[in-house]
Amino acid sequence: MIIYSTPIASGTTTGGVRRSLICLNAWIVLFLITSSTNGYDGSMMNGLQSLYQWQESFDYPSGSMLGLLNAIQNIGAVAAYPFSPYLSDGIGRRPTVFFGAVIMIVGATLQTASQSVGMFIGSRFMIGFGLTFAANAAPMLVSEISYPPYRAALTSLYNSLWYSGSIIAAWTTYGTFKISSSWSWRTPSAIQGLPSVIQVALVFFAPESPRYLISKGKEQQALRILAHYHADGNERDPLVQYEFEEIKAAIELDREVNRNVGWKSLFTKKGNLKRLRIVLAIAFFSQWSGNGLVSYYLSKVLNGIGITDATTQLLINGLLQIWNLFVAAFASFICERTGRRLLFLSSAAGMCVFFSCQTACAGVFANTGNMTAAYSVIVFIFLYYGAYDIAFSPLIVSYTIEITPYNIRAKVLTLFNFTVSVALIFNQYVNPVALDEIQWKYYIVYCVWILFEFAYCWFFVVETKNRSLEETAALFDGEEAVTHVEAVAHDIHDDHRVDDKDSSLLPEKVV
Repeated sequence: MIIYSTPIASGTTTGGVRRSLICLNAWIVLFLITSSTNGYDGSMMNGLQSLYQWQESFDYPSGSMLGLLNAIQNIGAVAAYPFSPYLSDGIGRRPTVFFGAVIMIVGATLQTASQSVGMFIGSRFMIGFGLTFAANAAPMLVSEISYPPYRAALTSLYNSLWYSGSIIAAWTTYGTFKISSSWSWRTPSAIQGLPSVIQVALVFFAPESPRYLISKGKEQQALRILAHYHADGNERDPLVQYEFEEIKAAIELDREVNRNVGWKSLFTKKGNLKRLRIVLAIAFFSQWSGNGLVSYYLSKVLNGIGITDATTQLLINGLLQIWNLFVAAFASFICERTGRRLLFLSSAAGMCVFFSCQTACAGVFANTGNMTAAYSVIVFIFLYYGAYDIAFSPLIVSYTIEITPYNIRAKVLTLFNFTVSVALIFNQYVNPVALDEIQWKYYIVYCVWILFEFAYCWFFVVETKNRSLEETAALFDGEEAVTHVEAVAHDIHDDHRVDDKDSSLLPEKVV
């Protein structure tokens, strides 16, 4: 495997390289905020349910209607999945982000101006439809332009920053609660479009994916981008040459292995089936671990334990989102040290313990009215999310990208997002109905399911620590693929014999 030894890590990087990396990371932030838009939506809908102004405007929705108002965003997302990978692979990552952001701006504008339930539903459908395009291209672009030693942390931050959007939404609805007019919910709706406005304005100033450019035969343009952002413009830099040749070799190998890279190849190649076995499972687990109850129906959960004051509910929602962001961001920065497998297993085990405790306390309150049990539910919600956030927030997108080769990456990420949306739609429809009908007993379903998740992760999740994108993807395609990619690494290392100072930019070893 490739282990990088970089001067940046030791603080010996030149000022020029440091400036180019700062610039690159600033562009990466532009794409990371795509996830914030998604997080904003979930938390905003949670907060709106506590606003009597929103309830009054839409005739106090409950049951299946409330489920539809939440789920329609993901229904819109599902409608776009057949098209998003072709756009990402066909016209590039940046134009696809731009296209999705424009649609989301239109959707947020219509949502803000909504005069009826139908208009509100239609606008949320558009937001979901546009988000699919941006969410397909943005994380791939983040991964494909990141400086190699920082790739794991930055790609993991993508999904972790879901909570940056949820924090803004939670505290916005907390602040607008005191507005007596419909602007108490229209203001959060308008703010939802802000990240997309920023992306539309700046996206074409950011670099395109070198992997995309090489796949389209634009090798010199790809080399210039790698050199500019990874070596301050030096195209002969050893690390730049290493990356450039490895990407070319990996894409060539992908084409040999998957001559007809269509949807069929995902289900006929043994290596791809191994990938899907992991990707689709973690996508489903990410939404079916009990988190959907709190992420979209916190007010119902709190009502069930006697905490009915709207201000208190909004405050708990706001504090929970801050806690989530802190834990998820922390996990993003340690994933390369601890490894992905350990984080997934620790996350599933912790969720199982804390969700079971939450269920027990909710049952005690339901039977006795004991407020200590009610407050304990809140404590265990925070602990449960702490466990969830160490893996299922930072890793699910980055891990999917890591284990997937370039030629099928957009398609696999589409299947990943499709699975997430289907799980969400089911949750958003069923959860409010189930909570109304059987209340806290519904939690028991998730207690059993999370135990299954732990067993599944134990048997199937593989470690990807300290590997490049190309090496990780090759793990699933047999020894021949690994040998081919590693041979390129050895060749590049041998071709660029440099002094000790320059060699610090090369991978230390390939094992």
